[in-house]
Amino acid sequence: METVSSPEVFLHIKVVMGMVISLSLARVLTGLAGIVQHPGKAKVYAIHLGWALSMFLFIIHIWWWEYRLQAVPAIGFGIYLFLICFCSLFFLLCALLFPASLDEYGGYEEYFISRRKWFFGILGLTYAVDILDTAIKGHERILSLGWEYPARNIVYIILCAIAAWTPNRRFHTAFIIANLIYQISFIFRLYDVLG
Repeated sequence: METVSSPEVFLHIKVVMGMVISLSLARVLTGLAGIVQHPGKAKVYAIHLGWALSMFLFIIHIWWWEYRLQAVPAIGFGIYLFLICFCSLFFLLCALLFPASLDEYGGYEEYFISRRKWFFGILGLTYAVDILDTAIKGHERILSLGWEYPARNIVYIILCAIAAWTPNRRFHTAFIIANLIYQISFIFRLYDVLG
């Protein structure tokens, strides 16, 4: 079998990953546009909108940091499949945030709280899978992120487990506010410039 140079493989994988990530971003943007287009159709919920903003940031952030895949010397089908599945988690999260119909629910609050186990279960899984994604980029990459990166992921997994379990609106409000503040801080402190 003919071997292909790493830049060509990276470009091929990046295109396929980009398609899946683009579907995720489109789902969030279409959902938000639907709220603007039909404000009376479904009652909005601030926590739901906060998670939509968080997913928007997470999606553009993952596409930013996946640039580092080009440092991987060889990518086999197993890694390729893993990366596509990882990107697919983002689509599932976005589809859960913006379902095809809210007819069964009294608005986004009722819907979000009723689907919180699925949303936070998949979000927690995403943070666990993210550790493997970073490991693919090499031991040096993990070390360069310091203690904060694994601590962040572990804390998020725990908070997602709590969020999946409790319908407490105060917890969910505190979680999304803290998440957005930390997420923006994390992006600009650790990933502001590609290099």
